[in-house]
Amino acid sequence: MSYGFSIEIKGDFALFSRPELNVERVSYDCMTPSAARGILEAVMWKPAIRYVIDRIHVIRPIRFTNVRRNEVTSVLSGSAARAAMRGSDKPIYLVTKQCIAQRASLLLRDVHYVVDAHFTLTDRAGETDTAEKFYNMILRRLRKGQCFHTPYLGCREFPARVSLLEGDAPPSAYVGQVQELGLMLYDIDYLPDGARGSTYFRARMEDGIIDLADCEVYR
Repeated sequence: MSYGFSIEIKGDFALFSRPELNVERVSYDCMTPSAARGILEAVMWKPAIRYVIDRIHVIRPIRFTNVRRNEVTSVLSGSAARAAMRGSDKPIYLVTKQCIAQRASLLLRDVHYVVDAHFTLTDRAGETDTAEKFYNMILRRLRKGQCFHTPYLGCREFPARVSLLEGDAPPSAYVGQVQELGLMLYDIDYLPDGARGSTYFRARMEDGIIDLADCEVYR
């Protein structure tokens, strides 16, 4: 048996980066399914469950804004961190003055979404784990505003305000309209050999709703 629920997500800014534009960051027109799943996992993550996004409601008009941000051009390597844990004297730090770069980003602003989702049990569920138990845990955490870490809208700089929606979704600004949003990131696949691959789908928004129940996914 599957238990479904809806959450309301708001934020001042959002950046759901297009992977094909990785120098100057440009956001998709709306939240991606993988970003929605990430917000749910911030509220409650358990290895025994996996979230499935059914629909994304775009409530407010899609509006963009340009900002320039300071970023670093390099990152710390995992191997250096592991060596330091084993007692190596090799320093692990970044001198930001030497690797800083200013880059432009095209962000979404004043966003408001409603996400319809459900979850399935994985093969890591225990004998006492039931869908009803996890469902009640999710509802309780959403009602109390609890989370494992701060949910964010694409980037950690843009926190999300998340709450349980127990009534009908607010009317969308796109009621009566149909929009083709093009190819959009669906999710990230982590393969058994450690490799990582992306999946995509063709996003179609009708009456402000992107229905993911029967969408075709491309690898």
